[in-house]
Amino acid sequence: MPLPTRLAAGARRRCLPFITTRPMPYAFLSRLKILLLLTGLAAPALAQVPLTPAPLAAADTTHKYENPSGVSSAVRKPFFQRKLVRASIVPAILIGYGAYTFNGGGFYTNQDANRDIHRLFPTYRTHLDNYLQFAPYLELGAVVLAGVASRNDRINLGLVVLKSELLMLTSVYVVKTLSHEERPDGSDNLSFPSGHTAQAFLAASIVHTELRDQSPWYGIGAYTIATGVGVLRMVNTKHWQSDVVAGAGFGILSAHLAYLTHRNRWGRKAIGRDVGLVPSYYGGAPGLCLTWRPR
Repeated sequence: MPLPTRLAAGARRRCLPFITTRPMPYAFLSRLKILLLLTGLAAPALAQVPLTPAPLAAADTTHKYENPSGVSSAVRKPFFQRKLVRASIVPAILIGYGAYTFNGGGFYTNQDANRDIHRLFPTYRTHLDNYLQFAPYLELGAVVLAGVASRNDRINLGLVVLKSELLMLTSVYVVKTLSHEERPDGSDNLSFPSGHTAQAFLAASIVHTELRDQSPWYGIGAYTIATGVGVLRMVNTKHWQSDVVAGAGFGILSAHLAYLTHRNRWGRKAIGRDVGLVPSYYGGAPGLCLTWRPR
């Protein structure tokens, strides 16, 4: 039945919903196909990615202490953790305090310390300090001869002692000559720093370094003797407090520098050396064998 072309007066137009059967647009289907294609191509690639990372190769520790010339180390220690800095902290404080109180300076002057010392020991005089300065060496020798293992063998220990003594004697003599400070008793003008105290603390520092792995009491005993030497130098009116404190710093610093510079030890092959000379015995005759290792 055909629909009327006109509506009666007052009638309303009603639109019923209907389902269209038109096909989907072509552009939408094209985009869907491309998306499915890309998803299918990416799946095999993602499947080939390992879930766990590959194990790292073992680190080469054979040459970890070698640092060829011109190649900087990958990891550098902070400035305050370097060996030279750590070895110089205590000596620098002692020498600095001695220089600060030199010639009557500081909040506790040399005259104040001299007055207090002689108030405690008004008439005491002794020459024991002339011998006690070497007492730490006697302690070290007795302990080593008793069979206690030291850090270095006897040859290298002797070389360290020799270098330490040369450094200490040279530095103390130069500073004594340049400072030109008069002794408390007025005997000469070679008061600053105290050579006896420097000698005692040098020997005590070597004892501590060589035997600290065995027991800390060896070093404590040696430093106690060295401190006694410094006090006796003031009791005998041979030195001011600035001389004694600075002398302790020079002694400790000389020992530390000797150990830091003792890198290629006698009787041991140094790292990176290409040529070596070793004794040999061949055909019934002794001789020397020259070895060469190419890089």
